[in-house]
Amino acid sequence: MAEQALSAPVSPAQKPQSPARRKEATLVPRVVTGGVILIVWEFVVRALAPQYVAKPTGILLAVPEVITDPKFLTALGQTLAAVAEGLAITLVLGTVLGLAMGRSPSIDRTIRVYINGFNALPMIIVLPLFSLWFGYSTHARIATIIFAAIFAITMNVADGARAVPREYLEVSRSFRSGKFRTLIDIVLPASTPYLLAGFRLAAGRALIGAVVAEFFLSIGGLGFYILYNSRAYHHNEAFVGVLLLAGFGVGFEVLVQWATRRFMPWYRRGER
Repeated sequence: MAEQALSAPVSPAQKPQSPARRKEATLVPRVVTGGVILIVWEFVVRALAPQYVAKPTGILLAVPEVITDPKFLTALGQTLAAVAEGLAITLVLGTVLGLAMGRSPSIDRTIRVYINGFNALPMIIVLPLFSLWFGYSTHARIATIIFAAIFAITMNVADGARAVPREYLEVSRSFRSGKFRTLIDIVLPASTPYLLAGFRLAAGRALIGAVVAEFFLSIGGLGFYILYNSRAYHHNEAFVGVLLLAGFGVGFEVLVQWATRRFMPWYRRGER
């Protein structure tokens, strides 16, 4: 009886789905859900809202005009340049802090409470302070981006540095590797998946920080472009900027996931 049970063929319902079938099964509900949302949005706005309120057909018609507008392209370049600069600074500072916290219990006990506390602060609270310290300038925007993004990288890198397998460190010590060499050659590469996970979170928060700073400080950028068009009742044009921000966030996440699969195939192999 046991041999028959072990040798029985697996039914088609029990066979794992192929990656193509899984993607198809995921894509169809997403497309249907998005279509329903757009249809409901269109009909509700046409039936209940004023004429200037954004609706899907109006946004679609405004896309060619907006993406060819020099003012929009200038604002987009200013925001993306600020986000790239802030993320570069954040990546260096957050990685150094995270490695220090992950490998030194005393440093972790000393500053973790401050990291958690600052991470819980809303960005809108610190913006008045940044505007006082740096003025209504691009420096205040960079400071806001760093503040918004650094804690995600710091905490993830600290967790990664703390989770390095003990066997790796023992091999390093057996070859008389110094602390700094161990940190660079073993701890940092082993923490890279955690770093990428934090970087994914930090990129989205950096975009939010840049836009919020441009709202509050009224400096050139995509956030001010959205604010200006909203106040001028050009909601369709403003919503193009909003959708572009969302597209950048999704695109960056897809890029990081691709890089993880391409260059770190051992990481979370079972989730594919």
